[in-house]
Amino acid sequence: MGVNKLNHFQVLLETGPDDQGGALAHRSGLTRKPPPGQVRRQGAFTQYQPPWSKIGAEMMSLRLTWPAKALGLAGLAFALAACASAPAPISATAVSAPRLDLPYEPSAPPQVADYAARLQCVPFARRASGVEIYGNANTWWRQAEGRYPRSNSPAPGSVFVLRGHNTPHRGHVAVVKEIVSNRVIRVDHANWLNGGEISVNVPVMDVSAANDWSEVRVWHIPGGHWGGRTYSAEGFIHPFTMHAATS
Repeated sequence: MGVNKLNHFQVLLETGPDDQGGALAHRSGLTRKPPPGQVRRQGAFTQYQPPWSKIGAEMMSLRLTWPAKALGLAGLAFALAACASAPAPISATAVSAPRLDLPYEPSAPPQVADYAARLQCVPFARRASGVEIYGNANTWWRQAEGRYPRSNSPAPGSVFVLRGHNTPHRGHVAVVKEIVSNRVIRVDHANWLNGGEISVNVPVMDVSAANDWSEVRVWHIPGGHWGGRTYSAEGFIHPFTMHAATS
């Protein structure tokens, strides 16, 4: 709008649209006061006189500051657009949460320590435990009677005697390395995978109803999971002689 129209608008805001010719009088430099006893008329409909001077000042302030605010909003929108288009930072090192279901410490996983050992389970267990029993694994439990303490409670260093799967003519012996819980132990043994190898830190889980280690499952190292078979077990042969225990 032109300068004259803007000034006229400002005058109207400052004086108010009264019927006493106030706006014209303000423009001409003249002021008119209402006659004695006459009350100045209030704004239409509301009978409330708006604060014209305050509104006028706010309008002027808005006219002066709006370009700066608009420029600021435009800058903010540009910045937000730039942030939205930038990809999220990707960590250089992937951190994976530890698996809580593992029956062993990740720092000491079950593994085959020696593929070329060419050992059966019996000579390995005899050498690792000190239990001097010879013969097939399925005879160890019977041979230990009267010579070594036997129980259904695991202890580090004891020999765990298992029966063959679905046959009494085969067996297996392993040496207890650690008790993880009342249902899980870790053992070292040989030839479990039928290759003459030595395996260490192998978890064994008691799945018996009475928690007496009469039925167990053995960790399958190649697959990294519990083996599917359930094996019957005789118990644990402890590595000190009965004579030493009773003397």
